[in-house]
Amino acid sequence: MLFGAVSSLFVLAAIWWWLRPPEPMMRPAVAAPRFRVKPVVRPSRVSFTDITSDSGIRYRHFTGAYGEKLLPETLGGGCAFFDFNNDGLQDILFVSGCPWPWHRYQDDELTEFRGTLTLYRNEGGCRFTDCTQAVGLGGLAFYGMGVAVGDYDNDGWRDLYITAVGPNHLFRNEQGMFRDVASEAGIAGDPADWSTAAGFADVDHDGDLDLWVGQYVEWSREIDLSQGFVLTGLSRAYGPPHSFAGTFPRLFLNRGDGTFREISEEAGIRVRNPATGEPIAKSLGLRPCDVNGDGWIDFIVANDTVQNFLFVNRRDGTFEEVGTIVGISFDSSGKARGAMGIDAAYYRNDPCLGIAIGNFVNEMSALYVSLPGGEFFSDEAVASGFGPLTRLDLSFGTLFLDYDLDGRLDLMCANGHLEEDIQLVQESETYRQPVRVFWNAGSDQPEEFVAVGAELLGEAIFTPMVGRGLTYADIDLDGDLDVLVTQIDGPPMLLRNDLSASRRYLRITLYDPSGNRDAYGAVVEVETDHGTLWRDVMPTRSYLSQVELPVTFGFPQGAVIRGIRIRWPDGALQSLTSWPDSGPLQVTRLAPAE
Repeated sequence: MLFGAVSSLFVLAAIWWWLRPPEPMMRPAVAAPRFRVKPVVRPSRVSFTDITSDSGIRYRHFTGAYGEKLLPETLGGGCAFFDFNNDGLQDILFVSGCPWPWHRYQDDELTEFRGTLTLYRNEGGCRFTDCTQAVGLGGLAFYGMGVAVGDYDNDGWRDLYITAVGPNHLFRNEQGMFRDVASEAGIAGDPADWSTAAGFADVDHDGDLDLWVGQYVEWSREIDLSQGFVLTGLSRAYGPPHSFAGTFPRLFLNRGDGTFREISEEAGIRVRNPATGEPIAKSLGLRPCDVNGDGWIDFIVANDTVQNFLFVNRRDGTFEEVGTIVGISFDSSGKARGAMGIDAAYYRNDPCLGIAIGNFVNEMSALYVSLPGGEFFSDEAVASGFGPLTRLDLSFGTLFLDYDLDGRLDLMCANGHLEEDIQLVQESETYRQPVRVFWNAGSDQPEEFVAVGAELLGEAIFTPMVGRGLTYADIDLDGDLDVLVTQIDGPPMLLRNDLSASRRYLRITLYDPSGNRDAYGAVVEVETDHGTLWRDVMPTRSYLSQVELPVTFGFPQGAVIRGIRIRWPDGALQSLTSWPDSGPLQVTRLAPAE
């Protein structure tokens, strides 16, 4: 029995030995990981005040619509901020449609039409005077679409190119008076053209401005009426663009003697359907921009219901279309969208270029961002917070601008439907739609673009309208950017930005006495202790519109400017040695050292 008891104890001891808790191992002390969490930032309160009536603006867009529902009636209405009389103040040009020549209107239907073009002179103090007749632009009646501004003859006065249904018009600015010279300059186009977005840029580095002219679709009244477009359950509707044939854009090379030569075919910008050989383009948006950073202007084109284009400048007078290769032609599913307005900017204050495009309803706007290396783009509209809230919008004018002068470029979109009765068949849609404003919180925030509402910006900017053109300028010389929105068959909305006067800013204007006087295509780089900011000099952006020429930099509180560098359009570099702490700055190009 004793032996059995001993055996049992031995067995229990053995079991305890194998099952005992392991002795703790000696390990080096390791500190818990520390993550640097960026504090969440919030947008500031900025008041946008509607001063349209108080400023003296009485313009109203005119479509000429009388019931046949012709497609051009849905799209027009560009605008421009530019200084036409060289007094340092930004003036305003509006572009309208006109009465259709084949229709007999009642007298009361024409009371709102005053002419295709309306020019308002900035008198200072947010007051404008209609000077259309006085400067030679009054009494014109053609079906206008958009505007391009540029001093094509380098005489120091900015000229106007107006696109239209039918022939286009070039108004030479002769010391504040305008004269139409499109025919003698060779850029009136074809009478059958329907031209839309246009822009001046120096594509060959010869010091004068060449001209890109986008075309929409092959259109005539007969083609339009031959198709039975009907809004579900209702009467005739406006036709979709895929029911019309595509077109080719036009590129005109400036000869330097007041005339231009079309080089569209030899430049390689006529894109055809590989299966049919027919033209593809249905262009509504244009953004000239040095996409790859080689110092030569490229062209980004927003097309409606067909692929977007990126024409890369080969630096030999030709272009290569690479939109599909780099990833900006389609959405993430490989489908083309109804693209309207467009802008591009280094909105993250790094070398990654962002391209924002306003699209049709239920497609959301796009935000293509270049990947490291700059050769390819990824659509980050959803991830950034910009895209989802635009899904129910029909977006036209689309702009990057730093509306609160915090050093980061925000996004703004003008919206409005094509069909006045759309809500009868689609309850989620409205004809008049508010502007969208997205504040740039920074790429290190949980949401990069934050939708801002009336609680921070006021009610005025969100007034529903049938928005089309969208542009900006500092109309009152207080440093912040004021906004102008146009609409179909209605008055525009001029919004004064009433930002706190304590914000620091630089408004830089470039002057090149050797040619391309306003330095289209130049890039201004401002280095601060908070990072580096880039802006390019290019008024052509948004939708059928032009922004002012000065480039505006805002700065975070306490930021220190360490350097300013200009890359002129031909690639020459100029570093500044002094600048004001805040305010305007004009930079004249230095002559090269001999």
